[in-house]
Amino acid sequence: MAARVLRPLPRPKPYNRLQIILQHLKISKQTDSTSEVLLEKKGGAGIITLNRPKALNAVNLSMIRQIYPQIKTWEKDPETFLIIIKGTGGKAFCAGGDIRAITDAGKVGNKLAQDFFKEEYTLNNAIGTCKKPYVALIDGITMGGGVGLSVHGHFRVATEKTVFAMPETAIGLFPDVGGGYFLPRLSGKIGYYLALTGFRLKGRDVLKAGIATHFVDSEKLPALEKDLIALKSSSTENIADLLNSYHMKSQADQEKDFVLDEHMDKINSLFSGNSMEEIVKNLKQDGSPFAIKQLETINKMSPTSLKLTLRQLREGASMSLQDVLMMEYRLSQACMRGPDFYEGVRAVLIDRDQSPRWKPAALEEVSDEFVDDCFKPLGSNDLKL
Repeated sequence: MAARVLRPLPRPKPYNRLQIILQHLKISKQTDSTSEVLLEKKGGAGIITLNRPKALNAVNLSMIRQIYPQIKTWEKDPETFLIIIKGTGGKAFCAGGDIRAITDAGKVGNKLAQDFFKEEYTLNNAIGTCKKPYVALIDGITMGGGVGLSVHGHFRVATEKTVFAMPETAIGLFPDVGGGYFLPRLSGKIGYYLALTGFRLKGRDVLKAGIATHFVDSEKLPALEKDLIALKSSSTENIADLLNSYHMKSQADQEKDFVLDEHMDKINSLFSGNSMEEIVKNLKQDGSPFAIKQLETINKMSPTSLKLTLRQLREGASMSLQDVLMMEYRLSQACMRGPDFYEGVRAVLIDRDQSPRWKPAALEEVSDEFVDDCFKPLGSNDLKL
C-alpha cells in the first residue's frame, strides 16, 4: 500500500473544500492509535511511533512503506528540523522484522520475500544518509530490524530498559540491516562476538559497546522528547547538547562495569580468526569457562549462518553502508533459497522446541564454493540504492 505523506494543509478556497476534508482524513488516519505506525509533526520535529505493542513493535512491510516516504518528505521540509523515532507499549522499541510473514512468503516463493528485504534495506540507507538529525529512543527490546531503524541515525538514546541483540545466526539468517557495516566498526572484536553468538547487551552496556550514543533514564524520555520538540534551532550541535545534559543527569547503573570488560582480551584474541573453523579451534584451545560457554552457544547456531556472517563482517569492515546493504540483500536471498532460515524460525518461533536440525549440520560441510555463491551479484535483481 502506498504511504500517505503528511503535508501542510492548503489555505481554504471555496472550490477545494473537498480536498481539504480528504487531506484531513488522511492525516487523522495516520495518527489514529490503531495504526501500526503513527506519523506526526510536533513543533519542528517529525515523530515516528512504532505502534504494534502486542508484537513488540516488530516492523512489517506496510510500516516500512509508510516510514520511508515520510522520512524523505521531512528531509526536504524546511519546517522540520529533526526526526524522532520511538516505540509504544513500554516493553520494546522494536524487536525486529516481521519474520513470520517473510517465512510464509519465502516458502511459497512469494515476492514479499524479496520486497521486504529490498525496502527494509532502502529504509536503513535513508536513515543512514538522512540530512536531518535523527534521534532514536531505543527504550526496551531493540533487536534485528529494530537496530536497523536506529543504529544508522545520528543519535541513539538507550535506557536502563534497553536490550540489544543481533540474534539472527540462531534462526538461519545473518545480522543484516547494515550489521555488516556497524558491527565490525565497534571496538576490537566486540562486533564479531555479538554477531556470531547473539549475545544480549542491556542498559548502559549498549552505550559502553558503542551502539548507543547516549544513556537517559527511561522515566525522563517524555521530558526529553518535549525539550527536543521545543528546540528553536535544531542543529546537530544543539541536539547533542540537550542529549548530553540529560545523559549527565542519568543515574541508573552508573557505577556498573561494562559486562564484557573482563572478557575483552579473550574476545579480541579468540574472535580474530580468519575462518569459523579457526575461531572454534581458538575457543577449544583456550578452554576457559568463558571460551567453553561461547563454544556451546556457537554449536547451537546455523553453520551456514556463521560462515556467511563472519565473511559479511570481514568484507563489510571496509565497505560503504550502501555497498554493505547491497551485499546483504544478496545474502538475504541466498537464505530464502536454503533450508536453515525456515528450520530456524520453526525451532525458535513456531514450535519453540529450540532444536533446529541444520543442513549442513557441521561447519566443515559448508564449502567455500557455497559461501562464494551466496555473495554473487543477482544481476537485474540486485538492490539498487
